[in-house]
Amino acid sequence: QVHLVESGGGLVQPGGSLRLSCTASGSIIRLSTMEWHRQAPGKPRELVARLFRDGSSTLTNSVKGRFSVATDNAQRTLWLQMNSLKPEDTAVYFCHSDLGFWGQGTQVTVSS
Repeated sequence: QVHLVESGGGLVQPGGSLRLSCTASGSIIRLSTMEWHRQAPGKPRELVARLFRDGSSTLTNSVKGRFSVATDNAQRTLWLQMNSLKPEDTAVYFCHSDLGFWGQGTQVTVSS
């Protein structure tokens, strides 16, 4: 039973953009505080963005001004728009619901 599925990762040059998607089963997004996390090789998983049920959001300092988080109108997909990407953004990106669900992750590689 799959609840969260990420997509949209890939290889991009520094300064480029990607949009990650997290497709959710049922009403998970509507009922959750949703998060994007990332984990780089050899580093702990870190919280990147959080979207609350009231529509407000927070971003970790290292991505402020470059990343944004949102959902579609139907609240079935969570997005992470990533602009001005840097090599240090390279990681596996995961979406998470505070109901206890994790996606399988999608790889983002920023390299020339």
